[in-house]
Amino acid sequence: MIECIGRKVFAEMKFEKLIILFLAVTIFACFAGTAFAAYTLNPEVKDATPALIKASQIGVRVNENKAMEAQPDKDAILVMSFGTTFKDSREKTIDKTVADIKAAHPGTKVVLAFTSHIIVDRIKAKEGLTIPTPEEALAQLKKDGYTRIALATLDIFPGMEYDYDAAVYDLYKEQFKKMTLGTPIMYWMGQEEQTDDVADFVKAFSTQFPKLGSSDALLVMAHGTPHPSNAYYSVVQTRLDRAKLGNAYIYTVEGWPNIETVMEILKEKNVKNVTMMPMMMVAGDHANNDMAGDEPDSHKSILKKAGYNVTTYIHGLGENAAIRKLFVAKADEAWNALETEQKNDKGHKHMK
Repeated sequence: MIECIGRKVFAEMKFEKLIILFLAVTIFACFAGTAFAAYTLNPEVKDATPALIKASQIGVRVNENKAMEAQPDKDAILVMSFGTTFKDSREKTIDKTVADIKAAHPGTKVVLAFTSHIIVDRIKAKEGLTIPTPEEALAQLKKDGYTRIALATLDIFPGMEYDYDAAVYDLYKEQFKKMTLGTPIMYWMGQEEQTDDVADFVKAFSTQFPKLGSSDALLVMAHGTPHPSNAYYSVVQTRLDRAKLGNAYIYTVEGWPNIETVMEILKEKNVKNVTMMPMMMVAGDHANNDMAGDEPDSHKSILKKAGYNVTTYIHGLGENAAIRKLFVAKADEAWNALETEQKNDKGHKHMK
């Protein structure tokens, strides 16, 4: 989670009572199957404010700086991840995913940045390794003469960390000739003629699931967040159910549902054997300690005390080749948006 987060205040936008806004969905189809989706304002909306225009941006974001259009193209990909201090897991997950992105884009500059400033500092102190923040990475890319940047994220869904990614995009997009921002591997849910990223994720994730009998269950541990995106976990659960994978349930460390919530379900289902598995990019502190630790307050210990036979699977999502393919595909979307001209094709309209 982003450091130093206090109470979040979400401001409610207030509009003049006589103004009616119409939003039209525009789908942009580019080569390699890349899809750009954004809400564009109906022509009846005159003199749209910057805030209204920004609020209408969803999907892969694209910004072209007309003042810099005469500059030569020099392209790079910046991959943003929260990061981890667990070196072994980092090498198997984050580093391996970045290597896959590099392999998909030979000859292209690919840079990794961590959004957790605390983790950046700890790695520097412990390993002597300097991993830049996104801001530092972009400053260096600009210094080195790069003019077009595709921002890719290793976030799982658009929560607080992706808000950071989006803020970086907004703050730096005018410093480059062109900048794009890709989406997390779970973004679309099949709406507006888009793919169902959540179903695709579950299909990839399930390649590492154990076979479950009637008395077995799989508990998938996610992070949890105070951000409204915590609702994605409920969507993941519906896709797990729809995939008919057996007693597979998602719970969170810091959000809802929690371990107590799913334990009620285990009791109802007469489950005896439980496998625990993290749904996190890396197998770091949460996986090793909160989930699988030997302390009495770990989830494993709580389940054992309740009489369940517990097995733990301590591997980050980045170790799963099928998951890495999803991250590469999302990075490709950001790259394709960088390399192609944006085309506006009319879509159907939504009245607001």
